Amino acid sequence: MAFSQLVKDQALARAGGRCECTRLRHGHIGRCLKRGPFHFHHKTALAVGGYDGLSNCEVLCVSCHKLTQSYGRS
Repeated sequence: MAFSQLVKDQALARAGGRCECTRLRHGHIGRCLKRGPFHFHHKTALAVGGYDGLSNCEVLCVSCHKLTQSYGRS
């Protein structure tokens, strides 16, 4: 499945127009400063019990999303 448009809209509002990544291994000290374009990332993958709700949705810039361990996996 994928995130609904409602979940995406809510996640974008929560993110305030900025990437939500704070991963140190991505080179951030604090929050990423990029403002898009964005991807919607499952914090917990569907394959291991994640779901398509707002609390499992993370707004990431394309660069940060590509650096996640699960990028490109089904």
